[in-house]
Amino acid sequence: MNYTLTKLMPSFIRDRLEGRTNLQKILANTGWLFVDKILRMGMGLLVGVWIARYLGPEQFGLYSYAIAFVSLFGAFATLGLDGIVVRDIVRNPSCKDETLGTAFVLKLMGGTLSFLLIMGAISLLRPYDRLTHWLVGITAVGMIFQAFDTIDFWFQSQVKSKYTVYAKNGAFLFITLVKIALIIIKAPLITFAWAGLAEIVVGAIGLIIVYRINGHYIKAWRGSIARAKSLFSDSWPLILSGIVIMIYMRIDQVMLGEMVGNQEVGVYSVAVRLAEAWYFIPIAIFSSVFPSIVKAKSLSETLFYERLQKLYNLMALMAYVVAIPVTFIAGWVIEIVFGVAYRGAGPMLAVLIWAGLFVNLGVARSSFLTTLNWTGVHFMTVFLGCLVNVVLNYLLIPLYG
Repeated sequence: MNYTLTKLMPSFIRDRLEGRTNLQKILANTGWLFVDKILRMGMGLLVGVWIARYLGPEQFGLYSYAIAFVSLFGAFATLGLDGIVVRDIVRNPSCKDETLGTAFVLKLMGGTLSFLLIMGAISLLRPYDRLTHWLVGITAVGMIFQAFDTIDFWFQSQVKSKYTVYAKNGAFLFITLVKIALIIIKAPLITFAWAGLAEIVVGAIGLIIVYRINGHYIKAWRGSIARAKSLFSDSWPLILSGIVIMIYMRIDQVMLGEMVGNQEVGVYSVAVRLAEAWYFIPIAIFSSVFPSIVKAKSLSETLFYERLQKLYNLMALMAYVVAIPVTFIAGWVIEIVFGVAYRGAGPMLAVLIWAGLFVNLGVARSSFLTTLNWTGVHFMTVFLGCLVNVVLNYLLIPLYG
């Protein structure tokens, strides 16, 4: 672990970490991910609030609708490969160039397919709304460039996420300044969509640079049809699960936009944004501990389940620490942060914050199911959750908005 970081820790923690190299790597990696996400959460929330106030509920609702609509197709771009590729590199590091090259080609194809599906769907849903077409189209192009996130799989497998943090945080900070400038000059709504796309492109360039600095070359990657079939055989349930997860996480905003209007989407979106602002914590922990859980399975069943239980306990504890206080201060937080125009989001936030408990446990469960390759079970559970959500939206939105 970084010497400076270790010196800052209390002596009893340093003593417990002494000689535990694997734990030190996990904590250091998680620390880097926390720095990344805390910075993103802090500055992103601050600028996001500023954008919401600047645009107002109607335009902010349209912008949120476009992002939510694109997110519905996100699973086609990722192809459920994230955990599968990391797992396979950990198991067979000698095949990393073939695995990464195949994953890159698959993600590039998936991103292109997603873009075409998105544009076709929005043209059918809102045939005469050119502004929405542009917002959705610009946002959707980013899915093609997300193929370069394949580089991040390598850093995750080596528990070296700090390099991904360097690349993506640099892009985030630069585009954040651009968004502030856009607000100051009173730029139109569509320019914020262009800024979002620029962040993905600059982040992809940053990933290529840090990968090269670490002595690796994208030109060494090679695709393989046999490897693609192998990846697909493991990931197809995760693709379906990803589609279903995106539907039940974002369909609320899309259905509100179609059944009620953009202003209602704007109010609801600020509640969602605050409720999901801390989701980076379970994801960061998962990214750091997943390689060690995969290794534990090959060493000992007892060690495997011990590490899983610790992960479950930690995830549940974090959820309660966040949800309990937010339940009581939700209305006050909404009015202070977003203003009285978004007052209706308070009760929504008090309810939505409790979804975090089940999100956390779902993240922990995914490490178990992916390691054992029980991805079909994961799909069935999220499918049932999605079905319930869509049916209740259809029944309750006309009654309550």
